[in-house]
Amino acid sequence: MAFYEHVLIARPEISPQQVDALVEDITKSVKELGGTVGKTEYWGLRNLTYRIRKNRKGHYAMLNIDCPPTAVHELERRLKINEDVMRFKTIRVEELEEEPSPILARRDREERRRARREGREGDDMGGDFLGEED
Repeated sequence: MAFYEHVLIARPEISPQQVDALVEDITKSVKELGGTVGKTEYWGLRNLTYRIRKNRKGHYAMLNIDCPPTAVHELERRLKINEDVMRFKTIRVEELEEEPSPILARRDREERRRARREGREGDDMGGDFLGEED
């Protein structure tokens, strides 16, 4: 079997729970077709580079898939029919990575920086030198 990274963009009007249900449906479909889904990631509601069907945003999700090429073909056929999916891209890769994708890794780094910055600002406000006179 071959390894694939599959990214899809869903309509912004649906909820994140509906995107999770869509990903679960894709997972069931792949299993029915003789494959397996490894890691799945929900990247959130993100801005699009260009408008798609008059939408400026979309829900992004990524799946690591290990399945035969016929299963990928059938999966893509089903996604073309689904009205909630605006775009998708399936790329064959040599091996599947178990680490978080660069999108999630960047989000985690930004959250840590923000928390560190907020913690530092709180410490500066109550510093020793602000209220003391020599």
